[in-house]
Amino acid sequence: MDELTDERIVPGTSLRVTAVSVGTSYLGNPPHPDGTPAEEADALARAMFASPFAMIDTSNNYAQGRSETVLGAAVRRDGLPAGKVIVTKVDADPETGALDRDRVWRSFEESTARLGLDRLPLLHLHDPYTIEVEEAFAPGGAVQGLTELREQGLAGALGIASGPVSQMRRYAESGAFDVLLTHNRYTLVDRRGEELIDLAADRGIGVFNAAPFGGGILAGRGEKYAYTQAGPELLAWVARARELCGRWDIPLHAVALRFSLRHPGIASTIVGVNRPERLAQLEELRATTIPEGFWPELAALGTPPSTLED
Repeated sequence: MDELTDERIVPGTSLRVTAVSVGTSYLGNPPHPDGTPAEEADALARAMFASPFAMIDTSNNYAQGRSETVLGAAVRRDGLPAGKVIVTKVDADPETGALDRDRVWRSFEESTARLGLDRLPLLHLHDPYTIEVEEAFAPGGAVQGLTELREQGLAGALGIASGPVSQMRRYAESGAFDVLLTHNRYTLVDRRGEELIDLAADRGIGVFNAAPFGGGILAGRGEKYAYTQAGPELLAWVARARELCGRWDIPLHAVALRFSLRHPGIASTIVGVNRPERLAQLEELRATTIPEGFWPELAALGTPPSTLED
């Protein structure tokens, strides 16, 4: 059996996932001129439901809510296929930036109304950049709202999904969360998220690793890493890595994906998909064999000069 396709239970939860999960930040974009989702979005949602990947990851704010709307329309029409789960995230108010207990409840209610689901197996606190960590844990704060949702049986596991390692560490150490979702911090060109993965293992917290291609640079799309223009040193490192992959006849993006998949502390790797054909390509990448002898040669390229500071 292929250990990368086997379903597994996410530590700290009862959630069953596959090694790769599908991200939906692109789903619903671009919309029709009136702001409604285009037909192509429905085709993508159908393809996600038919894919071998068990978990579909969305958020209250992806495509201004259209991501959830498209998924919800598919659920109402076709039902949620057996073995598939949809998880989402609560987000700050898009106009005021509020992210307190009341906003968490409103975000949850908006999401469940769009998705047509009464209960969510996993609910993340998403990118809490508009508040300080202390505010999140204060009475009437975001964590209170999440805890209430779990206590009332409306949410299963609770997660923290964000970027900066220093911020994520404080949330993970609080004991309030079952899962953490890190993005752009554990890739071929940035390893700083490894301390979060180790922390999670020590505490029995499940880990999702998102954006293994760094926003595109490791998939050959553009020169940005984590939404920021890559500097000449990083571009040079990626060029050397691509040259090494060429000598081994391995696509760089297959290596980037496997780098995440091979870490035993990562329950599932989340990859954003923007077209149906990308799902088949993703499965091909997942199935690509990377010889063990490749990894020491990759390590010999030295520490990549990441563009991130935290």
